[in-house]
Amino acid sequence: MVPDAPITQLLRESREGRAEAMDQLMALAYRQLHALASQFMRAERPNHTLSTTALVHETYLKLIGADIPWEDRGHFFSIAARSMRRILVDHAKSRNRHKRKGKAQKVSLDDIDLADPRNAVTILEIDDGLERLANQDARMAQILELLYFGGLTYEEVAQSLNISAATVHRELRMGKAWLQSALAKSPQP
Repeated sequence: MVPDAPITQLLRESREGRAEAMDQLMALAYRQLHALASQFMRAERPNHTLSTTALVHETYLKLIGADIPWEDRGHFFSIAARSMRRILVDHAKSRNRHKRKGKAQKVSLDDIDLADPRNAVTILEIDDGLERLANQDARMAQILELLYFGGLTYEEVAQSLNISAATVHRELRMGKAWLQSALAKSPQP
């Protein structure tokens, strides 16, 4: 894992207008971003037209073009994870528009105890569930996103959100239960 200090420093420099800071940041964080993208792609269909590397590069283009007041490493990886999820959701929506008669590809959420095939859901359903959770409890949704999609540890999430690790664990349990329930109630495509 890349140490927090250089990433936070480069984010600060990027925020202050040093153009090359974002390029240096991406070079420093590339392995972790690639691992994050790989985690996302494992949940996708095997013949996905978007590669892991392409997902990282598309995310980079979104991040470099965004005017984001970066805070710290946790914030950076949270935004990167959200960008990756948005890219995959947009890709799935586009694919579904072009292939209306086919069923949406199912993905398994092993990390949140939804590995049972009866609970397999599409990336679109995951996105919808997280959006609905965020409308009810933004922090709980953010904890799920940071842990499972952002690749952060419990301690990093706690530090990023300025809460205790015990609160992270408690809200994670509640968030997982809420998401499982919401996904179970969602109409299957």
